[in-house]
Order: sequence, then structure tokens, then C-alpha cells
Amino acid sequence: MSDGRLTLDVGVASAIRRHGEDTYPHECCGALVGASRRVTAAVALPNTTEEGPRRRFLVRPSDYRLAERRATELGGELMGFYHSHPDHPARPSTYDLDHAWPNFAYVIVAVASGAARDMTVWYLREDRTNFDEGQIHGDENPDSHSAQAVHR
Repeated sequence: MSDGRLTLDVGVASAIRRHGEDTYPHECCGALVGASRRVTAAVALPNTTEEGPRRRFLVRPSDYRLAERRATELGGELMGFYHSHPDHPARPSTYDLDHAWPNFAYVIVAVASGAARDMTVWYLREDRTNFDEGQIHGDENPDSHSAQAVHR
């Protein structure tokens, strides 16, 4: 994903926004499934952090395995993760930097007073010192299939 472009199929952005609104005032989290910089499904994952789900999220190893399994079932691959920032900008935090893995896309949606707002995508730099912002594009092909919002 070196050029930073990420395309979300029809319904993926709204599924992520809806998940953020549904879990507000807590953070939501989930997996991005697809291939070749194209996300075809958002797989909702539980937020199991013990630090308080209002400002943190945690993807447990078992949730990671679930995301990989669902990606395979959906005919894609695990491309990254999404999460919400309740009442905070859609920019990565120090916590996000400390817990990011290379080669994944990280979509963040800002949820202000319960309503989803800005959505951004970020990529961890190779040296792991910071993130670079990418570009989110929607699918403009009217003949494409609707994306799936997959819940546990």
C-alpha cells in the first residue's frame, strides 16, 4: 500500500461510521477485508481493552485470528483495522502508534457527540516512528456489489 490510496467498496464507509455511532461513547474496532488496496468488508470486532473502552481499543490474538478467518471466508485478506475516536479527531494517538503493525491500513473515524464525522486512513512508517496519512476513495462503480458489514 505504498501510494497510500485505499478504496472502500459501497457500504464499507457507512458500516464503519455506523459501528462508531453504535458504540459511542466507547471506541469501536474492526478489521478491513479485501485485496489490492480495495476494502470489500468491514468485520466488527469486540473492544476488549481493560484500560477503558472510552479511549482505548484492543484486538486480542483470538480476535486477530477471527479476522483472518473471516477474511478467508469472504475471499479476501486482512488489510488492516479501523477504530473510532469518540469526541477526538481522526488522527492516530501515541497509543495507536505503540500498538500498530507494519503493512496494514488503519482507518480512524471521528465520532462527535454520537455522530460520525471525518474518516482518515494511516500507514505506519517502515521505521515505526510515525504514521503517514493516506487517501480514502469510495467506489464510484455503480455496478459493484455492496460491501458487507460483518458482525460476530
